[in-house]
Amino acid sequence: MTTVATDNRSSRGARSITAKIRRAIESGQYADGDQLPPERELSETYSSSRSTIRKALDQLEVAGLVTRQVGSGTFVSYSGPAEIDVENVIDQISPLQLIDARIGFERQMTRLAVVHATGRDLELMATILSRMEAAENDKDEFTRLDSEFHLLLAKSSGNPLIFQLYNQINEVRTHQQWQAARELVLKPEKIRQYNVHHRAILDGLHRRDVNSAIDALNGHMELAHQDLIGTTLDE
Repeated sequence: MTTVATDNRSSRGARSITAKIRRAIESGQYADGDQLPPERELSETYSSSRSTIRKALDQLEVAGLVTRQVGSGTFVSYSGPAEIDVENVIDQISPLQLIDARIGFERQMTRLAVVHATGRDLELMATILSRMEAAENDKDEFTRLDSEFHLLLAKSSGNPLIFQLYNQINEVRTHQQWQAARELVLKPEKIRQYNVHHRAILDGLHRRDVNSAIDALNGHMELAHQDLIGTTLDE
């Protein structure tokens, strides 16, 4: 019984040490190619036996975070998280999740656009918005122009990465589940409400007024969020 209890404590201790070293590796405390401290030093650091340390290192090796070389030591073999399968992620994102992701992202890009939007950017947004306001009975045309409006808002931030990321957001909006939600939400009256927000966002940009632009964006996103929740409840 004593042996079993000791083995259980050793396993729990090894898992705890594995988790701590894993966090150190993933946070960059130990970089790819770095040599970990020797077992003796790790044993002192974690107040544990060397056999428990060896179990922890075995677990890290199985996880692919380290390589162990006899006579040389243990080396980190972690260069960052695995690449995301973008297409798979896109397929899994619901319209409601997309709105949730857009809220914080678009607030920041709007703040930047207030500062960096050029006269030409504002002219293009005004042209697109006029066409959106004329498309209240054409949900497909409105959706296309809405994507262009928000993409131009991203471009106006002056940050190329924000622009590229927003291109990816627009890609999500082409998928079938978003189109199904659009069919339920985009009635003429709703399009008019959305365009009131778009007009207020543009006015805030013209006046270089961060607060009014963000307030208009918040209203826009909150309405879209409520509308999508409604489509979920109706299913």
